[in-house]
Amino acid sequence: MKFNDFQDAVLSESSPDSTELEAIETDLLLEGVHRMYGYDFRNYARPSLTRRIWHHVHAESLNSISQLQDKVLHDRACFERMVQSLSIPVTEMFRDPELFRTFRREVVPILRTYPYIRIWHAGCSTGEEVYSMAILLHEEGLYDKARIYATDMNDRSLQQAKEGIYGIEKMKLYTKNYLEAGGTQSFSDYYTAKYNSVMLQPYLRKNIIFAEHNLATDRSFNEFNVIFCRNVMIYFNDTLRDQVHGLFYESLSRFGILVLGSKESIHFTRFSDCYEPLDRVEKIYRKIK
Repeated sequence: MKFNDFQDAVLSESSPDSTELEAIETDLLLEGVHRMYGYDFRNYARPSLTRRIWHHVHAESLNSISQLQDKVLHDRACFERMVQSLSIPVTEMFRDPELFRTFRREVVPILRTYPYIRIWHAGCSTGEEVYSMAILLHEEGLYDKARIYATDMNDRSLQQAKEGIYGIEKMKLYTKNYLEAGGTQSFSDYYTAKYNSVMLQPYLRKNIIFAEHNLATDRSFNEFNVIFCRNVMIYFNDTLRDQVHGLFYESLSRFGILVLGSKESIHFTRFSDCYEPLDRVEKIYRKIK
């Protein structure tokens, strides 16, 4: 074998393949973001995270994750765009209507026994789920004694949530969801239409506190009677998912209610025996110890 052929063979064996290189670049990007900005994506589920990272690489007209790392660390605006890309908001008012119907039936009677109600919507995105809860509590006569904490790590999504302004083209679906969720009034009473947008009634915001909170890095900040966290932990790996379940367990009051997404479960976590199901299908659990 000629020396050049031998050298090429050695380099080929020692060079990482594309999958390994992608993993190394991703690790370096996430570590840099954590150390530079304090945002921790290191324990997010890698397949979906990698897809979104590549989407952002192309959106920035770059050719590699390493190039994205360089730009993110030297350009905060690029970092903020990346955070927006990695936390794509997917939500709607009264999403999964049967959940809200079940919540009215199973949880509202429990809440009536409390002198004061604290509810946390973790990963609230652009706020549609939060306002759905406000409407439900209003119709059940509980809103005046409730405080809803709506948190997300995405500042841009939080800003939209605070404004309570949504596209008018969504109202047909939202009205359908509302009615299927057991709504008792006319859904149009809850918003004012103007041009191509609708603004939710201001009184729906009076008992809502919007704040930045990162489930990967931030700790508990209050004790809650109800915690909603739906279809957020599907993006986490097992380590982070277990950490967040610990956060929720610590944050729930005695006999507090935990509501998860349709693809999530309390089973196979170290807290599985700390809850009893109020509704297995809709993933509503009550803390029992």
